[in-house]
Amino acid sequence: MTQLQPLSSSALEGLREEFDQRPANRLAMNAVTSSGIEPVAHNYDRSRLLQHRFSVSVDNGKVTTQAHSGRCWLFSSLNVARFVARRALNIDTESTSNPAGDFEFSQNYAMYCDKLERVNYFLQDTAALVRAGEPVDSQLMQFLLSDVMGDGGQWVMAMNLYKKYGAVPKQYYPETASSQNTGEMNYQLRSLLHQAVAHMAEDPSSIDQIVKDYTAAGHRILTIHLGTPPTSFDWEWTDKDGNFHRDGEITPQEFWQKYVKAGLEDYVCLVDDPRREHPKGKKIGIEHLGNVAGGDPTEYLNVDAQFMKDCARQLLSEQGLPVWFGADCHPMMDRKEGQWATDLFEYGRVYDVDFDLDKEERVRFGQSAMNHAMAFVGVDVADDGKTTNRWKVENSWGSAIADKGYFVMSDDWFDEYVYEVAVPKSMLPEEYRKAFDEPAIMLPAWDPMGALA
Repeated sequence: MTQLQPLSSSALEGLREEFDQRPANRLAMNAVTSSGIEPVAHNYDRSRLLQHRFSVSVDNGKVTTQAHSGRCWLFSSLNVARFVARRALNIDTESTSNPAGDFEFSQNYAMYCDKLERVNYFLQDTAALVRAGEPVDSQLMQFLLSDVMGDGGQWVMAMNLYKKYGAVPKQYYPETASSQNTGEMNYQLRSLLHQAVAHMAEDPSSIDQIVKDYTAAGHRILTIHLGTPPTSFDWEWTDKDGNFHRDGEITPQEFWQKYVKAGLEDYVCLVDDPRREHPKGKKIGIEHLGNVAGGDPTEYLNVDAQFMKDCARQLLSEQGLPVWFGADCHPMMDRKEGQWATDLFEYGRVYDVDFDLDKEERVRFGQSAMNHAMAFVGVDVADDGKTTNRWKVENSWGSAIADKGYFVMSDDWFDEYVYEVAVPKSMLPEEYRKAFDEPAIMLPAWDPMGALA
């Protein structure tokens, strides 16, 4: 093994002298130690020119808030679904017919269904591995154990839930303390499942009973934290024209089928995997990634960012529909003002460092991966009808920031940090539709393309 070289006192003294020789370093130190890096590196000219104006905009009402949870994929998919439902119900975005105010779906209900399904999925998956002789200290098993019971997910995983469980308006299954701050609940569930795997490894002959017992325990923990979800509810509302409607008793599945479905279940996911060894136009899958056993696998078609932009623009401008997407939301973000642009912060000028990794290198070397899901609800299109300038984004971080919770994204930021969009399969060219019928290139569970929003 190569001997690591310590940082010597002479080398350290040289670094100090080099720092002091450049007056700009002390100026930067004075500013950053007083104010923090973001105000100092903030690109004023870029920020003031990144306006919240769009030639195409979809009205989706008040933004939602996921609070202290990682449920953005559920919030954003239900934000798309509520647009469809409001149109079917003829409800205004500022409807007063809903006792809870603006019409919104229960994200708590969706999370309850997801967590319960993931308990089963994880137990079934790890049971199969233990039976096959997978060592508990293998890279795969250790990854699955470390990753279990997070809040993140994917579009396909959300559709698996809505197909099986439907959806309910928020007033019938409101938020709880644990749905808004999931850390303690997730810790208890994770501890439970770790214990289950330990017992499987100790006594493989009892695996079936262990899976049964721990599924029941997971159900108890979830219900204690989130409440008993409704199996039916009485649905009535007044539309924007003042007409009262009464559906009577309806199940969550019936509600989804009647007011929401509208083709959303037939959407497919496009991703931009920039790594050269993964060809464009081919389907990608991630091993051991899913939530509903027997549901649709989490698979994507690998395309370039421009094709994703073209699809999103067409959905917004031609069909008037919001577009679900996943991105690495942290780089070059002004959270307070609600802005993303590739040059919004000039960190390199402050530090005198050239940050030169491209998108492929950022993925390959662990610098970037999808970590947040939102919805496009607008776009500014040039006079040619095709060139996109900037994007309007519906976030789920509440209305106290940005433009009442709505963000603006520069077009070049889309290229660099957006990784996934969900679009109708019918809008793809024939060669891409056929690609979904081919076997997926399977990537290991820990691959960056398996990152969850």
